[in-house]
Amino acid sequence: MALNVTIFRTRYPLYKYAVVALVTAGVAVFTVNGHSSKKTKALHVDASPSWGLFLLGINLIFDGLTNSTQDFINARWKGFGGAQMMCAQNLISTLLTAVYLLASPFLASTPLGQLIGMAPPVTSALPAWLGGMATPSGELAQALAFISRHPPVLYDVLGFAACGAIGQVFIFFTLAKFSSLLLVTITVTRKMLTMVLSVVWFGHKLTAGQWSGVGLVFGGVAAEAGLGRWEKNKKERGQSKKEL
Repeated sequence: MALNVTIFRTRYPLYKYAVVALVTAGVAVFTVNGHSSKKTKALHVDASPSWGLFLLGINLIFDGLTNSTQDFINARWKGFGGAQMMCAQNLISTLLTAVYLLASPFLASTPLGQLIGMAPPVTSALPAWLGGMATPSGELAQALAFISRHPPVLYDVLGFAACGAIGQVFIFFTLAKFSSLLLVTITVTRKMLTMVLSVVWFGHKLTAGQWSGVGLVFGGVAAEAGLGRWEKNKKERGQSKKEL
């Protein structure tokens, strides 16, 4: 929403700003009031909260740019539907990912690779079904070697990919027919609902602050549904009066 307003000059009804504020506050309250186990803390002794928040901010900026740009494309080019956008985005993502996976073993030995914390390359042999030749080891080679050692995992990977593809159909349909703001609301609600089901199913415990965050999120979603219906009915009544 922030990037839509600042970059693309989109305007929203006042209640939507309030709903976004409620949902954002709920997620923030839930995250801040979380507690880590002693085992987790021991594994991340040198973790820097400021560095983590910086990376999170970068992720949010690019995620927001993606959503706002998708809204702009849908509004600017009416013939460019959700299916076309999904196809184009996945083709470009596949190309960029392939370039990174092929270049990462060589990039890791450069100053840039060391700066961003890439592990130094190790020469290893590819699986026999890929020729068995020695090559600088990167993420792609490690993944292929893992699949070679554990063949059943390939079915899990393919199943995960199939579920992701089916999910994307609904994501891009929502983007094309509604907006990224609604999509984000659905995504956050789904994650919070999954978390609540996990708490019930596995017997996890939440702090009082975390339950407050859950309440803020679902309260914001309920408020948006109610106010959105009220606004729609108001417009329909106004349209009926004009026709009379």
